[in-house]
Amino acid sequence: MKQGIHPPYGPVVFRDRAANHAFLTRSTATSDKTIEWEDGNVYPVVDVEISNVSHPFYTGTARVLDTAGRVERFERRYGSVRGGEK
Repeated sequence: MKQGIHPPYGPVVFRDRAANHAFLTRSTATSDKTIEWEDGNVYPVVDVEISNVSHPFYTGTARVLDTAGRVERFERRYGSVRGGEK
């Protein structure tokens, strides 16, 4: 790895505002805002819109859309114009 071309990599707190959840990890992301963590140290904090705690895929609230069924229902209602049919 070349020296001097990579951003500093250190501890950062990511805070999910939607779920009121925070976690400490290492990252190159920086922030002017800081937070005192459970260990008594002060770390930069980055607010995020969504994390694994609030994302629908991880919480089990994700919906699977049946797009093929929608197309078939549309064609039944309004007819099909495939392959030159009228």
